[in-house]
Parts: sequence; C-alpha cells; structure tokens
Amino acid sequence: MKLVAGNSNRPLAEAISAYLNVPLARAQVRRFADMEVFVEIQENVRGEDVFVIQSTSFPTNDHLMELLIITDALRRASARRITAVIPYFGYARQDRKSAARTPISAKLVANLIAHAGVDRVLTLDLHAGQIQGFFDIPTDNLFAAPILARDIKEHLDGGNRMVVSPDVGGVVRARALAKRIDAQLAIVDKRRERPGESEVMNIIGDVSGRSCILVDDIVDSGGTLVNAADALLANGAKEVYAYITHGVLSGGAVARIASSRLKALVITDSIMPTEAVKAAHNIRVISIASLMGEAIGRTATESSVSSLFD
Repeated sequence: MKLVAGNSNRPLAEAISAYLNVPLARAQVRRFADMEVFVEIQENVRGEDVFVIQSTSFPTNDHLMELLIITDALRRASARRITAVIPYFGYARQDRKSAARTPISAKLVANLIAHAGVDRVLTLDLHAGQIQGFFDIPTDNLFAAPILARDIKEHLDGGNRMVVSPDVGGVVRARALAKRIDAQLAIVDKRRERPGESEVMNIIGDVSGRSCILVDDIVDSGGTLVNAADALLANGAKEVYAYITHGVLSGGAVARIASSRLKALVITDSIMPTEAVKAAHNIRVISIASLMGEAIGRTATESSVSSLFD
C-alpha cells in the first residue's frame, strides 16, 4: 500500500499516515510559473495499491486538477489500483438542475475522476446521497456521525440534549444523529411569507431549556447557522451548539460565527482549517484521521468497511 498526498490538506494526510504507520510516498506536486500543475512520483509504485489523499476544497479547481494529474502520473507509472480518498468532495452542492440551462457539475466531476484513471473513491458525508451513484466506479461514502456523536457525549449534558436540523432537507441526517445519542429532534422551518420580506424561522418541537445541537454536512457562509441559533434562543433554548462535518467557512463566515450567539461550532478536519478558524474562540476542530485511516486499511486488505457506519 502506498499513500500519496496532494496539497489540499497535508496535515490530515500526515495524521492518516501516522494512524496506518505507513509513510507518505515521496511525490512532488508543484506549479509552473503560469500556475500549471506538475506532478512527479519519486518512488516506484508499479503494481502497488495507491491511495491519493486530496480534498477538493478551496481553491477547488486547483485541488481537483492536482487529483486528476496525480492519478494520471500513477496510472502511467503502472500502479495496480488507485483509490481517490476525498474527505471533502467539492461541487457536491451542484447535484441537480436547480434552474433551466444549468449544469449538474457533481456528475461532471465524478466523470472526470473516473476517466482520469481512478479505480475507486472513498469520501465522507456527501452533500446528497445520490452523488454516490454519479460515479461509475465503486464508491464508499463514510459518515462522520460516529465521531460527532462521541464528541457530543463527551462534552454535553446527556439528559438535556436536543438535535436540531437547520432546514427540512437535513432531517434524515439529524434524526440519525439524534438516535445515536438518544436525544429528541427539532426542525427549523424557514420560509418567506411574502416576496421581499425577510425569512421567518419557525421551530418545530419544544426546545425550551434545552441544549440544542444544530447538525449539518456543510457550513459555508454561516448565515443559516447564526440565524437558526438566534431563533432557537428566542424560543427558549438554553444554549446552542453546531456540529458540522465540512467547514467550508468562506468569506466572512469565521467572523460571523465568532460574533454569534453560538456556544461552539465543531467541525472536522476534512478541510484544512485556516489560521482564522484556529484563532476563533468558539470554533473547535476534531480529526477524522482515524476514520479515514481505518477505511483505507480495510480497503487495502479487502475487508468490510460497513462496520464503520455504525
């Protein structure tokens, strides 16, 4: 087994390497003066089972091209099997036609990855379950829920917890986590009563006196979380936390979260945390290295990964 890391999240790749006790393969991934990506694998990979660790996070297009070119280099170096380990799959929010004459970019990216020569994909908490079917190669979609549930049990009072979905679309994810931690479920229902008026947030469920836990797969601008936290507190919640798998946190999101009434935002390191994220007083990062490392190890030995979903 060989592990190859791109530039998107080197600390996570090193943590996975340490978990598996397998050193990262020597490889050079750099830019020419005009920003073209150049890759050189600096050790023999002929006949090897190679895992390429690369999130397609910001800058998304650069990191996607790195993944494709690393794959091509490995294919031309006669690697036996190439698995793309993509902790965060960019373009996942473009999983359907949202309006006339718009693309389904998630399917296009899945095609690019498969045609580049990837044999299988290992990813985490896809934005929509159907994206797994966009790939014409074996794809394992792991869930961060076991790691999030363990952290919740360690840090929050057990008898007073309530899991909250920040929108109707995330109910299935929230219900699954609520079942894991034996908590009740509430839902934030957002709607505009009339065009031009601000959104009204209705809370489905009694959150009075509860420690509420907002659960979602992606936090980008942070606006939905901040507004949902305000609505929950206005309805009598004792305190509000947020547990999100992928901390995209673009633009002024970190400042927005830091100045909000959220007690804490907990994200995983599927995307490499920025310095601003590390400095924020109410943002905490937990590692998925053991989960991804275990899945890689089981894939390499042709063992079952289904128990990782439990």
